Amino acid sequence: MRSGACRVLSVDVTHSDGERTRMSRRHMFLRSAALAAAVLASTGAVGAGAGAQSRPRGAGGPSAQVPAANGGFPVTVPTRYGPVRVASRPDRIVSLSPTTTEMLFAIGAGHQVVAVDNDSNYPAGVPRTTLSGYTPNVEAIARYRPDLVVVSYNPTPPDLVASLRLLGIPTLYVPAASDLAQTYGEIATLGRVTGQVLGAQREISSMRRQIASVVASVRPRSRPLTYFYEIGYGPLYTATTDTFIGSVLKLAGLRNIAGASVAGSDYPEFSSEVVVRDNPTFVFVADGSSLSSIAARPGWSSLAAVRDHRVVELDQDIASRWGPRVVDLLRAVVDAVDKVPAAKAS
Repeated sequence: MRSGACRVLSVDVTHSDGERTRMSRRHMFLRSAALAAAVLASTGAVGAGAGAQSRPRGAGGPSAQVPAANGGFPVTVPTRYGPVRVASRPDRIVSLSPTTTEMLFAIGAGHQVVAVDNDSNYPAGVPRTTLSGYTPNVEAIARYRPDLVVVSYNPTPPDLVASLRLLGIPTLYVPAASDLAQTYGEIATLGRVTGQVLGAQREISSMRRQIASVVASVRPRSRPLTYFYEIGYGPLYTATTDTFIGSVLKLAGLRNIAGASVAGSDYPEFSSEVVVRDNPTFVFVADGSSLSSIAARPGWSSLAAVRDHRVVELDQDIASRWGPRVVDLLRAVVDAVDKVPAAKAS
């Protein structure tokens, strides 16, 4: 990365909500979870793994290899916070992560889910509650009498995972994935602990096929198109090449002007002046900033991406949930890339 392009921040994963930035809560959570996942990956320990109870019917870390049958119980899986043992097929699952909610329903475990957090809104009809995965309340979670809780964030206090386990509730930690392989592994693990191994296998195979098809449709270019990916503004934050987002956009043949991580920071504060100087082909926006507000930033109206209508507003949910709908994220990016003439590169 060019000198001066970004400023590396010291990020307190537990208290990131105190940062003075206009990043949405979704992206503060995403960045914290992703940083925690990066630490976990560096240690070699992959983690995937505890009122009204309407149950909409559902129709996925560890290795993405999925057994050929649904298997049996008990099931024990390793996680960052120690092994999790699920004695029998769970029928009262609480999911405190929009990503794991989508995974559970995609593999066919939706009818086993009795409650999801207040940010889970897909698929339609999920049993949404006031539970929070960001500021969790252990007593409120326990009132649903869960036989499995799935989380992607473990704030301290209250040390959510340990607190729930003290109550005898199996709690599976599924961190933000660092790449597609980890996403597949997490889906596979959810299949094991829910008794939906075949559903997980089908979902992983479907995702692989769809992603391969989208990647095969990308036109070859003599030089890669470039991009800047915005996850927050005021100050400006980005995702580097060494992130899940960076790995997905690389599949579309794009080069990130932010480059690789610096001093371990995958989501650094970035210089607006460098964006103007490097003049990327695309600006992908995942923080809700409007096109008009982007064009009004000092110097940004001169960007080719602004001038040529290549500021791409991504669906914030799809962009921040690295589960089954990552296929839709990749499609949105490739659709934008396809609109640029083959001779164009920057």
